Amino acid sequence: MKALVLDDYNKLVYRDMPDPQPNVGEVLVRVKACGICGSDVHGMDGSTGRRQPPLIMGHEASGEIVGVGQGVTRWKAGDRVTFDSTVYPLDDWFTLHGRYNLSEGREVIGVSPVEYKRHGAFAEYLTVPQHILYRIPESVGYEQAAMVEPAAVAAHAVKLSGIQVGDSAIVFGCGMIGTFIISMLKTAGATQVIAVDIDGGKLKTAKNYGASLTVNSAEQDVTAIVKQHTKGRGADFGFEAIGISSTVNAMIDTLRKGATAVLVGNITPKIEFPLQKIVTQEIKIQGSCAINGEYEMVLDMIAGGTLNVDDMISAVAPLSEGAEWFRRLYNRESNLNKVILVP
Repeated sequence: MKALVLDDYNKLVYRDMPDPQPNVGEVLVRVKACGICGSDVHGMDGSTGRRQPPLIMGHEASGEIVGVGQGVTRWKAGDRVTFDSTVYPLDDWFTLHGRYNLSEGREVIGVSPVEYKRHGAFAEYLTVPQHILYRIPESVGYEQAAMVEPAAVAAHAVKLSGIQVGDSAIVFGCGMIGTFIISMLKTAGATQVIAVDIDGGKLKTAKNYGASLTVNSAEQDVTAIVKQHTKGRGADFGFEAIGISSTVNAMIDTLRKGATAVLVGNITPKIEFPLQKIVTQEIKIQGSCAINGEYEMVLDMIAGGTLNVDDMISAVAPLSEGAEWFRRLYNRESNLNKVILVP
């Protein structure tokens, strides 16, 4: 099969790879669409340590089942599917307690840290366990289904936060995940959703996805503006979708006492943390990791028209041109949101 392979850091090559074969409990999927995630772009240069070459990256994908392994009963050739980005064990304590995203030994598709290597979906074919599959509704296209993963990450963060109707929220980082968080917050009933970024184009998109107020942190005093719009107290909830010290601290500065800060981004492994402020203002810190069963909900939202993913797709291109699209994303070309590659 043909695949886009990270042969070395910053070196993506479209070349032949062995065809995968489904093991017991697995299906063989012909990939129809796979989105380029920001974590793939950041991982390409080795800075995250989670994309060690050689590796086929890609975990935001959809396709058609073309083969099944032994023990597969609910799925057959011809089924249109998408799948969780996490491969998790079914007999793990966390899985059995409804938190498979925290399971021991979990692996992320298209990722290769020190502990494991699992090839991803920037390829013609991919094998995945049957228990991470989700059926694509008839009204949802393959490109739309490839957008479910980032939307589900956002949905998980919002569900985990405990936000209620009438609460206010601020979102730092209006990339793919941050923008979907904004959309999910509005669906959850947040009345005031403030979007913060340094990119005017992303702020415009955030406004289109439900932000009631946008703030350019490179030009404006975010904390002062937030207090003006939250009766002088600060936001009830904060979401950080980048993962660096400056934005985490800036987000916490905008929160009221007793608020909840949800950390979603994790570009850097460590950050500086305002311990005394957290303690003296009783701010709750909530980490949000990946997805925990939100795929079906997001698919239903797309099918029902309550979640728009189409406007986030900037380009659909052949997998053979993938290296060039990675370069453009890595160089932060303006007006590029999601790029979907098609084998």
